Amino acid sequence: MRKFNKENIDQKVYDLYDDYAHNRIDRRKFMERLSVFAIGGLTMTNLLSCVMPNYNELQIQPTDPRLVSEFITYPSEKGGGEINGLLSYPTKKKKKLPGIIVVHENRGLNPHIQDVGRRAALPGFISLAPDALTPLGGYPGNDDDGRAMQKKRDRDEMLEDFIAAFEYLKQYPACDGNVGVVGFCFGGKISNMMAVRVPDLKASVPFYGGQPTAEEVPSIQAPLLLHFGELDARVNKGWPAYEEALKQNGKAYEAHVYPQANHGFHNDTTGRYDQEMAQLAWNRTIEFFKKNLKS
Repeated sequence: MRKFNKENIDQKVYDLYDDYAHNRIDRRKFMERLSVFAIGGLTMTNLLSCVMPNYNELQIQPTDPRLVSEFITYPSEKGGGEINGLLSYPTKKKKKLPGIIVVHENRGLNPHIQDVGRRAALPGFISLAPDALTPLGGYPGNDDDGRAMQKKRDRDEMLEDFIAAFEYLKQYPACDGNVGVVGFCFGGKISNMMAVRVPDLKASVPFYGGQPTAEEVPSIQAPLLLHFGELDARVNKGWPAYEEALKQNGKAYEAHVYPQANHGFHNDTTGRYDQEMAQLAWNRTIEFFKKNLKS
């Protein structure tokens, strides 16, 4: 697994990448502003290697013999039509398994989220990681173009695509009907909104995701496990009001703020990755799914 030397990297570099990754600045401005930090032995190459994704190394290879992992297509009548997704489950499956929908960030089903889909399946689940870019041709092979493509899609329609994925997986012959969702960034917001929209969702795990409104919270039925990076001021500012609404409505939730962790701290392909915090959050996620999805 790729390791990042974060020493002497100013936090503003990660904040700058966050602006770039969420379309608040374009690539030209990102590179221009990043160059300011290329001092004291740090080159632009060093800085870019610390923030830009590297998909050369994965935790679980697509051909891992422990898993069946294959691309499928499912219908999304209220969304984008026919949607592609990566379906994964353990090779030595002897009975029906609970399901997990894995929701990507704001750039489509890239190699990292495919890897996360396989990770979700390995402990005894059947996972489905959809690609919301399918109506536009699918993930294009790089995140810059993926972000540009995803901006062209309607967010409500994309939410319908993931709700349709839930319905598909719930009825899938190898699934026992107990289905949860985990998502990251954009996918974290989708995970929150699926908890609002899907009454029979069994568990929702948003990683640093945007929050529903206080008016939407009463509709939530699924237990929530929420993960936040301490340094993620942009997303965290909405959490106090969300938590208050959850408390007022008696909703089941568990929230963790990970010390000195950035937005995207679970993504092991960029320099925002925090190995210790990411492993802790993932272990909590799998235990949460085992508790709420497995009878």
